[in-house]
Amino acid sequence: MEESQIIKTVKKVMPAVVSIIISKSLKEIEKELPELYPQLTPGQFPLNIPPDKIDAHGMVQIGGGSGFVIDSSGIILTNKHVIAEPHSSYTVITNDNERYVAEVLARDPVNDVAILKIKPKNKLSVVELGDSDKVELGETVLAIGNALGIFKNTVSFGIISGLSRSISAQADPSAPPQEMRGLIQTDAAINPGNSGGPLVDMNGRAVGINAAVVFGAQNISFAIPIKAAEHDIRDLKKFGRIRRPLLGLRYLILNNDLKEKLKLSVDYGAFIVKEHPLDNAVVPGSPAHKAGIKEKDIILEWNNEKITPDKSIQEYLENCEVGDKVKMKVLRGKKELKIELTLAERK
Repeated sequence: MEESQIIKTVKKVMPAVVSIIISKSLKEIEKELPELYPQLTPGQFPLNIPPDKIDAHGMVQIGGGSGFVIDSSGIILTNKHVIAEPHSSYTVITNDNERYVAEVLARDPVNDVAILKIKPKNKLSVVELGDSDKVELGETVLAIGNALGIFKNTVSFGIISGLSRSISAQADPSAPPQEMRGLIQTDAAINPGNSGGPLVDMNGRAVGINAAVVFGAQNISFAIPIKAAEHDIRDLKKFGRIRRPLLGLRYLILNNDLKEKLKLSVDYGAFIVKEHPLDNAVVPGSPAHKAGIKEKDIILEWNNEKITPDKSIQEYLENCEVGDKVKMKVLRGKKELKIELTLAERK
């Protein structure tokens, strides 16, 4: 790969990459402290914010992330976890250091994707969207963003290291783990603050949204495939909101080890089981519940295709729309059943 091509790609993409500043009012922070430090009494709260960190409106910067412009009118993609802080405001700083108040248009209920809107003075540079279904192992990519919330316009270089990865991730140590599937793995360095920035190919097209790193490991980072965001953008334009299909099941994807451990008769499929004692394996009122699927059933096929670790239910759902009909082959005990259901909208 010629160095000149990398420089050309960076110059093409960089003007459309933005920094996102997360701010919260001093009063709101003071209100939340008793929950964060229940062992302390009022007056003991460790609120030592330097005066230069509080702006004229009493707002305190509490975090930051990255994003990138996909429409010159001011539409920006980022991660959902970047703009998940309650009672906060978000400021976008463009590459030419202009600051804009950001409106949150939508948060994806499934994927770590969010869409923001700003009102720029002029048309903005944009990042062209690529085809994440066509990326290949070993393909060269660049990750661009606001590393550590400090180092603006950071560029890292690497390759596509893996496809369709699944991980359990946390936005911060206090947040519950979130299952993330179908991710692009790269060895391009992605640091805190890079989240929400673009992962681009050598033509400068975004193939992913930088999302997660593995702490304690080297050169293992993950990005949300851009096709998930394209789905969200289409929904937003058509329905004014992101629509995701609901099935209503909790399950384990079977393999040979789980087959032996659980003493089951098959080594593939989705075994319907609750994750915690207070959960429902089949969500009441959901399409799965209405279709008669029960706990301990094993869903073997989705529209005549096997359910495997490489092609799980979530993978199939990603390619479905609200209202789609799904045919399933279900194993209940020793009996195989044919079940058809219609996917509802996740609320």
